[in-house]
Amino acid sequence: MQNQPVLKIEFIAIMALLMSLVALSIDGILPALAVIGIDLGVTNTKDHQLLITMIFLGLGLGQLIFGPLSDSYGRKPIIYIGFLVFAIASIICVNTDSYEVLIAGRILQGIGLASPRTLSIAMVRDTYEGDYMAKVMSFIVMIFILIPIIAPTLGKFLMLTYNWQSIFNVQLILGALVMFWFWKRQPETLDLSKRIPFKTAALVSGFKVFFKFKQAVAFTLISGFITGSFMVYLSSTQHIFEVQYGLGEDFPLIFASLAIGVGFATYLNGVFVLKVGMKRIALISLIAYSLSSLVYVLLFINKVNPHLWILLFFFGIQFTAIGFLFGNLRALAMQPIGHIAGVGAAINGFISTVMGVFIATLIGAFIETTVWPLFLGFTCCGFASIVIFLFNKPLQRTI
Repeated sequence: MQNQPVLKIEFIAIMALLMSLVALSIDGILPALAVIGIDLGVTNTKDHQLLITMIFLGLGLGQLIFGPLSDSYGRKPIIYIGFLVFAIASIICVNTDSYEVLIAGRILQGIGLASPRTLSIAMVRDTYEGDYMAKVMSFIVMIFILIPIIAPTLGKFLMLTYNWQSIFNVQLILGALVMFWFWKRQPETLDLSKRIPFKTAALVSGFKVFFKFKQAVAFTLISGFITGSFMVYLSSTQHIFEVQYGLGEDFPLIFASLAIGVGFATYLNGVFVLKVGMKRIALISLIAYSLSSLVYVLLFINKVNPHLWILLFFFGIQFTAIGFLFGNLRALAMQPIGHIAGVGAAINGFISTVMGVFIATLIGAFIETTVWPLFLGFTCCGFASIVIFLFNKPLQRTI
């Protein structure tokens, strides 16, 4: 562990791009959901959400596989294996004419992507800790958020110029380029002396250790609620803007504008987290997230959707708060479990992701004619997070 932490720009960029493979695989196909459904004979538009939620299900499952393996064999070899699984899954998605097989391919994509997504966080924890880890995570998320800004536009361009299958092909090519950079420039972060011999009981043991740390459990649950509410937005955003608001042509621009708010917030978090502390910032953000959702719920109960600019205003508050939350919540959960960073990141990711899939599936079923159920879900998840937050004992700041 570094006594005087130093920001490594290339390290931050590589970790951000590893995490971004997930965002690219999710956000890139958002403009194509309706076209894919038509091509593959899907009659219920709600089923389009499965192409988003199922990749998250795969992410949750994959983390339980790759996290423990990385604690035994190192981060880099396991990331390569995960990308290979993703590549095979992408080929399946490109070459199927069955919606059921496509869904299976998306689950397999998620399993493969769980490796770079989870182990990039473990590599950050191998290298940094405390508020400084939160600072590094903020800068990583700031780069990561560029992908949601450009991915829908890229996906729409590829769909209109070629076909929806080309989106999966380009994702695979870009992923291979990231892997090449990672292979050439990023050293292994887990020393041989810190590796744990692999045993089938390692995951069970990891769960036992993980649940001994109240802070890790608390902030993992909070991450699950926030991830779930955000996942509802991701899975329903195409339906909201293209169907409810009739803005199919402007969808990529709207999606990108909201992503910019998240990116700006993560930048500010990176600037202020060492001065203010990640726990205080996270609590303030949770309160803003919850109260703004509650205001929307009270204003528009039993009413039609408001004007687009009003909706975007409320979404802007939500995603600005999320920009302050993502990096801090993960850093807070990982802080006490650095000695099992691989398994810890896997368990943290598994619990928060599975919670997210359940929440997204539950709330998403009610988003038909208005956005109001989405904000009701935001409100419930936000206040549940605040309750858990306040019951967790104060964190001693570490840099």
